[in-house]
Amino acid sequence: MPRPRNRRRLAGPPGPHREETSAGGLVVDIAGAARAALIARYDRDGRLRWSLPKGHIEGAETIEEAAVREVEEETGIRGRIVAPLGSIDYWFSASHARHAPPSRDRRVHKTVHHHLLLATGGILSDADPEVAEVAWVPLAEVAGRLAHADERRLVAHVPEILVAVT
Repeated sequence: MPRPRNRRRLAGPPGPHREETSAGGLVVDIAGAARAALIARYDRDGRLRWSLPKGHIEGAETIEEAAVREVEEETGIRGRIVAPLGSIDYWFSASHARHAPPSRDRRVHKTVHHHLLLATGGILSDADPEVAEVAWVPLAEVAGRLAHADERRLVAHVPEILVAVT
């Protein structure tokens, strides 16, 4: 019997899961030629993958406070938010242990809120142990460096946003 052609795609897996919310963004230095601070982490296959800095909201922080803190923790650059860039949500499986059997996997629905920040100070640094590298990247090259299509989509309109807010 042939499969139905118009099957509805589920937003996520059925069954128990947990929700996670993170925040971060793109911090841009506009003194001189515009550039942005990106971070890189190694993926499970040992490949260096560039992304926007982000992390979990702590305690009673607002999304915006978490975004500013995470950007500074992961890049060394302080910034102030000038505009929202948008949110990305996705599902993944998180194991309790690195080699846990599949039955111990837990499904996680994660939403990450991204913001555009203007750099206000700090020194570029990869002091965060979760970050393998950090770099200033010319603004025109940021989308090409990012590993994830969703993040590339979010930064596509940054030049126009900067014109409007500066």
